[in-house]
Amino acid sequence: MSGLFTPLRLPVVLACAVALGLAGCGNSGSVDEKRSGNANDRSARDLNQGLGGRTQEDGSLFGPGGLFGSKAQRKDDTGTGVAVNAYLWRASLDTINFIPLVSADPFGGVIITDWYTPAETPNERMKVQVTILDRELRADGVRVSVFKQQTAPKGGNWVDAQVDPRTQIDIENAILTRARQLRIAGGS
Repeated sequence: MSGLFTPLRLPVVLACAVALGLAGCGNSGSVDEKRSGNANDRSARDLNQGLGGRTQEDGSLFGPGGLFGSKAQRKDDTGTGVAVNAYLWRASLDTINFIPLVSADPFGGVIITDWYTPAETPNERMKVQVTILDRELRADGVRVSVFKQQTAPKGGNWVDAQVDPRTQIDIENAILTRARQLRIAGGS
């Protein structure tokens, strides 16, 4: 068996292939080009590499961190674990805490409650959906939708009823007020 890929030579061939592959990952341009003081060579290199000799890459084949994650990554994440404003999120939960929740998605910024029947009006029930729209604490960063149903006179089934538009605005204002209180208490 005299061939290039015999069992003893295979590791050597693989090591050479890996070495050649890694050598191809280096900066382009020869040492002579980098040493030369020619202004045209330098300007061409600056266009390719950017200011300060750093390569400006928005992305690469292996993602923004490179193959081994050695490149610095810029993160806009504050580390709070939620993708929405934390004050608005907490204030929304605090404001509607008397209604049982069906779902709360901190990454999508959506809180949906179950149907709630107030003790003073047993023939009505309501459901609330709070959507947080922004990572900033802004007045237009939260939207509330209120759904209301009443029992039908005949049959006792639940039918949709008109919601006073002021109800949604009142809940939004209560959430914003609570968010401001939380921000002041947090000191930021």
